[in-house]
Parts: sequence; C-alpha cells; structure tokens
Amino acid sequence: MQMACFADSPKTDKVSGYNKTMKRTSGYNWAKSILIFAIKAILILTVLVIIAGFAEVNNALHPPRLIPPGNTLRKYKVEYQSVNLITDDGIRLSAWYTPPKNGVVILLAHGYGDNRPEWVYEMLAKKDYGVLAWDARAHGESDGKISTIGYLEVLDVKAALDFALAQPGVQHVGAWGGSMGGATLIRATAQFPQIEALFVDSSFDSLDDEFNFLVPYPIINPLAKFIAKTETGINLNQVSPLDDISKISPRPVYIVHSMADIVAPPDSGEKLFNAAKEPRFLWLAKNAPHLAIYLDNPRRYQRRLVGFFDEWLLSK
Repeated sequence: MQMACFADSPKTDKVSGYNKTMKRTSGYNWAKSILIFAIKAILILTVLVIIAGFAEVNNALHPPRLIPPGNTLRKYKVEYQSVNLITDDGIRLSAWYTPPKNGVVILLAHGYGDNRPEWVYEMLAKKDYGVLAWDARAHGESDGKISTIGYLEVLDVKAALDFALAQPGVQHVGAWGGSMGGATLIRATAQFPQIEALFVDSSFDSLDDEFNFLVPYPIINPLAKFIAKTETGINLNQVSPLDDISKISPRPVYIVHSMADIVAPPDSGEKLFNAAKEPRFLWLAKNAPHLAIYLDNPRRYQRRLVGFFDEWLLSK
C-alpha cells in the first residue's frame, strides 16, 4: 500500500507569509496609533495645564475686592476720616485715618484678598493711638490693576508713611501687618527707618517659599512661577522678607505665627525670628488658623500688641 505524501504548495507558502506580514503590519499600526494617541493626550494635557496655570495666576494677581464696611469702628464709636493716599507710581489708595492722642500713629497693612483690619484698628484707637489703614493696590476701594503680593505694595506703605508723618501731632510711627501685609511691612520697615516698631502676624518668609507651599506640584509649580514672573515682570526672589528682616534692627520686631497655618508656611514665623536681630520677639500658637490667633484669645492678643507699642514707642 502506497502512502500519499503531501508537501506545502508554493501557493500555501505565499498565503502564510502574507498572513504573517499582515500581523506584523497590524501590530505596527496598532503601536503607532497608541503612540500618536499618547502624544496627542500629552499635548492636550500640557495645553490644559498651561491654560489652568494662567487662569490661577491671573486670579492671584487680581484678588477679590472686599469693600471695608466700617461696622466695627461704628460699633465702638471710633472716629475716623476717609482719605486718599497717592503712591510714587501714581496709584490712589483708599484709606481711613484717626489722629493720635498720644503722638503715635500705627500703620495697618492687610493681607492678600482682604481689606482694612477693623479689629486691629479698633483696639489701637481705643488706646489713644492714631491709626492709618488702607486698601492695598488692586484691593477694596483702591486703584491698581494687579497685586504683586508684597513687591510694589512697599510703595503703598511709603505713601501711608509720608501721609502719617505730615499730620500734626505725630511724633512716632509703628506698624502692624497681617499675612501679605506683614511681608510687605518687613520689606518696607527695612527700607524706611521712620517706622520705629513692627508687629507681624502670619507672614510668609519668601514669595518663592509661599509658591512652593501652596503649589507643591512638580510641573505646575515652575509653570506658575514662570507665569507670575511673565505677568508682573517681577522675580519671586525679589520678595523675600527673610532676607530683609535683619535690617530692621535696632528697631524692634514682634513676630506672631501659628504652627497650624495652611496659608503661609507654618515654619515661617520661626525662620523670620531666627533671621531677625535683637530686639526681637516671637509668639507661636499651636492650633490657630491663618491670621486667627487673635480669635483664640482676644485679650491676650491686645495685651501683647498694645504692650509692645507702649514699651517701644510711648516710652520715647
């Protein structure tokens, strides 16, 4: 019996080779499609991140305008007059002024997105201090298109200082600053020796560290810094209270900060205190929110604030 022997025909070989080629081509096309999709997704994500970054920085440079109501001052019958301050770069600042009964005026600089701190104003005015509080540029009722978060705001302080020194009966000037206002006043006090004593509540130590703290994301962080610099023309390293605070000595500085702060880095108070020279004072709270140590114990806060200015300004 003969066995039939069958061999692959040339036609079968061609079909098999064609199928293998098609599989390789199909696999290549699939991989190419995935790669193209991934590249498009990355490009779209990058564009979205850039757009979101511009939007966030733009919002930061244009804070909400909170109009100061004056309710606290009226409640406690604190007399004040509305005045306008003009900065060296031509910005009009809306302000309140109460003349002193003891020869001392305290300048009040508020935080980012805030307005004139009536609670500080009232406690100082009731103790016979003169008080000058203003809305920072791009805030409240003041003019100005953008906030530079402590850079050009030094010119706001200078305008307030010039006004205060020009008023009758003013012999000494001190200052209180909260958050951005504190950072601004550290920089301003280092430049203007006419500010003889400074009380700082919840300041950041540098704008660069503030960005690192609030935007701790590898891609978004450098992008946000780049956009901020592009929009303002200001290098974040130029706003560094940590570098300026040592220049305040021999004038006194009192630093107040909470270790639970989630707006300014919680270690900023200690860093600023360590960088300052004598006379210097530090009050650290454990659990208070940002700029809310006063609410934890109003009497203690008033005692320390007023006592500080009494000791270093009235004694002169």
